[in-house]
Amino acid sequence: MLAALLALLWGEAAAAQSGLGVQARLLDEGTSLTTSRDVIALRLALSQPVPFRVRMLANPPRMVLDVNTLDWGGTRLGADLSQRVPVGAVRTGHLSDGWARLVVDLTAPFALHLSEQRVTEETGRAVINLDLHRVTLEEFERLAQNEVEFAARTSAALLHPDAPVLPAPAESARKPLVMLDPGHGGIDPGAERGGVREADLVLDFARELREVLLRRGVFEVGMTRNADEFVSLDGRIRAARAAGADLLLSLHADALPEGIATGTVIYLLGDEASDDSAAYLAERHDRADLLAGVDLNRNTDEIARVLMSVAWQDTAPRARGLADALVAGMGAADIRLHRRPVQSGAFTVLRAVDMPSALIELGFMSSPRDLANLQDAAWRQRMAEAIADGLEIWHREDLAQQALRRH
Repeated sequence: MLAALLALLWGEAAAAQSGLGVQARLLDEGTSLTTSRDVIALRLALSQPVPFRVRMLANPPRMVLDVNTLDWGGTRLGADLSQRVPVGAVRTGHLSDGWARLVVDLTAPFALHLSEQRVTEETGRAVINLDLHRVTLEEFERLAQNEVEFAARTSAALLHPDAPVLPAPAESARKPLVMLDPGHGGIDPGAERGGVREADLVLDFARELREVLLRRGVFEVGMTRNADEFVSLDGRIRAARAAGADLLLSLHADALPEGIATGTVIYLLGDEASDDSAAYLAERHDRADLLAGVDLNRNTDEIARVLMSVAWQDTAPRARGLADALVAGMGAADIRLHRRPVQSGAFTVLRAVDMPSALIELGFMSSPRDLANLQDAAWRQRMAEAIADGLEIWHREDLAQQALRRH
């Protein structure tokens, strides 16, 4: 009942159809599949970076690429390949859990030699590069056997007709999905200092953090926006739900009129602001939606309030654990924190009561020291690694707490 209510309140179905900035598109220019006797090179040009996973499977031999999420469009990869190349067929489709899949049938033993995603900062576009090199049959079978236990949930329409259907993976094997939410964008540039816009700073940092997280391989990562575009606060939550996110991190670098705040602050949802600054920031974020003509006056009936309160009783401790873990990760990396590093406020973007969420003020643009840090590549890298450390700490502790609750 609660899930249905939340879907009604936030319009999850509409978000899933529209993508709201989380679904990438395959671009014709830059996409290719080239082959020779010993090398297969696949290039997928994308409108934005995406989490992906690739594996080699046997019986029959094939490469399986899963992408979250991608519109294949009118893909015709492999349509012009001759019968003499080591690629038998190429198929694309979508799985029931929202992932997109590409299957390349092989007529000879190959192994994955290169798997990478390159992002162009100027455009926000990405290219997935996959290179396969020919190997001996024994080497291929050994590598493929090691992959079987990690194979993703399969779709019968995408499998080779003679291939066995693999069982769904255990829930523990599923990587949690972190939804990064770069604040502001489009008609709402956020804070501005000396020609520098908050919307640009946090988008650049979100892309850097995403790459750090994906490289570590513990989490899948989505983004509510990957360009200078406006996404409503409600739309950011719906985008997280549409992607199946396990937690939401909203990234900001605001400025305060007094100019006295400095250091990183992590905000959690609270009906009452922890101080005047938190109240000011929460109100300022809502004003961006008013600027775009978004209706903020929708009322939630009393039954909905009760049900959401019940859900929040479970989510609130997990969100607090998330904040504490992030503080621990930043402290270990010697990141300068605000004197009160964890605070609360009535931030609309944190009202997803069915998933832990936090708003990170990376620093305050009204502080010259913070602004210099936000523009320093070395500091941003250290911060990204610190946040990744904190997320891993939280994930381990959260899994342990969930196991205790089940017993």
